[in-house]
Amino acid sequence: MIDSPVLVLNQSYEPLNLCRTRRAIVLVFHGKAEVVENSRGELHSVNHVFEIPSVIRLVYMVTRPRHQKKLSRFEVFNRDKYTCQYCGQQTRELTLDHVIPRGRGGKHVWDNVVSACIPCNRRKGGRTPDEARMKLLRQPHSPHNDGFYIPYHIVHSHSEWQKYLPSLN
Repeated sequence: MIDSPVLVLNQSYEPLNLCRTRRAIVLVFHGKAEVVENSRGELHSVNHVFEIPSVIRLVYMVTRPRHQKKLSRFEVFNRDKYTCQYCGQQTRELTLDHVIPRGRGGKHVWDNVVSACIPCNRRKGGRTPDEARMKLLRQPHSPHNDGFYIPYHIVHSHSEWQKYLPSLN
């Protein structure tokens, strides 16, 4: 429980990042943050009782530069929510697929790369989706640069965070 993730919000309630419960309790104890959501109970020490937070908000504003996310397997799978973009199967056994194959002049860019399960990737082969008679569920796009990063599987398991996060399309 002490190593569970906690959502950290900026003073303006904008999501910043994740930290562990231990770090969140220290920030609250030192007056640098306040508990916004407490869905996990309490932690007892000899002298104090601490709420175990799920979401905390910093009492001061933090500004950070926003960098473009790098194109990687993990980022593509996260953008596509670990779902095959051809058949819709949600799995961890995914591959990257170039919508327009690289052998046909397709580029390795956000708008041309999708997650595909192994059977769909084999079936498509070096063809375009139209040639393979396969339809994309969603057109690929560059991910939103929110300035923070939360893996999809963690967000999916913490429903109380949804009201603080921008829509995850």
